[in-house]
Amino acid sequence: MNIKGGMEEWSYAEGQHPLRRTSYISLIKLNAADNMYFFTLVLGLWLLPKADALQCYECLPNIYGSCTDTTSECPSQDYQCAAARVTSFIGDSKISDFTFKKCAQAKDCFKGSFNYGISQTRINSSCCTGNLCNTKPAPYSGLVSNGRQCFTCKGTDCTQPLNCEGSEDHCIKATVTVGGVTTILKGCTSMQFCSGDAIAQTAHMTGVDVSCCQGNFCNSASGPIGGLLLLTVPLISFILFS
Repeated sequence: MNIKGGMEEWSYAEGQHPLRRTSYISLIKLNAADNMYFFTLVLGLWLLPKADALQCYECLPNIYGSCTDTTSECPSQDYQCAAARVTSFIGDSKISDFTFKKCAQAKDCFKGSFNYGISQTRINSSCCTGNLCNTKPAPYSGLVSNGRQCFTCKGTDCTQPLNCEGSEDHCIKATVTVGGVTTILKGCTSMQFCSGDAIAQTAHMTGVDVSCCQGNFCNSASGPIGGLLLLTVPLISFILFS
């Protein structure tokens, strides 16, 4: 049996209910509702207020340690405003103290140091999440012994114990070749300086072979000390400017 319905013709066998037309109309209504929902969702997302990247102070010191604050927009919303301080020592004497300001990711906001016994470099950085919130320099970071110990070198003796300080939770060994003479540095360091990227950056910039380990006196190897400050610049560069 055939039934005329507008522009369409619907057929059904005798004894069956004419449900095809009703189902088809319901499907059209359902698709229209879905399309309207999708359109409303997309329109709502498009009209959401844009989250702008932060504006931060930037201050990158020259070789004399001085700089002037400027403002810059961070590369993306993943960045925060940061202030950092890098302080280096020979023995108990402070030989440099640099302060930085810039945009940074959360992973770059930490306190860390690397310590070769006779020399030590400390980094203290902090982040904040408001526009131009990094007005003050990072504070000076004093360190105390944390109970861990690593080998260090004194003269040609590289089996001397060194008390690790602050967040220094790894032992470090660096092999340095200068003018055909190979020397070894040993000491304590924080885990940030033992990442694969930091070690690769150091090797690329200086040719120094660096290895880290965890556990008291795990950096056992013989060799004289030398080139104490050779690792400072590439490691600081990686942490502060990457």
